[in-house]
Amino acid sequence: MIATKITKGSILLAEPCLIGNIHFQRSVILITEYSQKGIVGFITNKPLLHTISDILPDVTEEFRIYDGGPVEKDNLYFLHNKPNLIPNSIQISENVYWGGDFDAVSELILNKKISPADIKFFLGYSGWDFDQLNNEVSDRNWIIQNLENSKILLSDDMDCFWKKSLEKLGGRYRIWSNAPENPSYN
Repeated sequence: MIATKITKGSILLAEPCLIGNIHFQRSVILITEYSQKGIVGFITNKPLLHTISDILPDVTEEFRIYDGGPVEKDNLYFLHNKPNLIPNSIQISENVYWGGDFDAVSELILNKKISPADIKFFLGYSGWDFDQLNNEVSDRNWIIQNLENSKILLSDDMDCFWKKSLEKLGGRYRIWSNAPENPSYN
């Protein structure tokens, strides 16, 4: 379950000690790019109040938009499982792809050929330089996990993923999984 090194497709779970960090507290991040040039990922478990219909008013089905991270908050990004329908997609792991032709995505949504279970949208992304993230991991700010179930990444089940992952880790993590987000509420 716990991995020792980060790779493209790894999951980062925020350590419970990240209390008060408005961007990363209780975050679950999928790493989509990992190289000496830099690291990119998306927070997959923090929905915003926006939906894709705020961008594409003709869309009637609810496609939630998530807070992908603190970088480039004015840009829309997406993960999906339809590389055969979305040209220029980048494979992240088995059945998880990043980006592609947004015009094709718009058409697929409007023609109801793609559902919220197939795609997840993000405003912004999480980014680090290579040494920065590795130092944060060494400082025990993140728990590295291998992606075991790619389907969950695109689902709304990610909202509880951080808590459930800590419960599975057991030990001191089980206690933290039940703590309130703000310890002063305890």
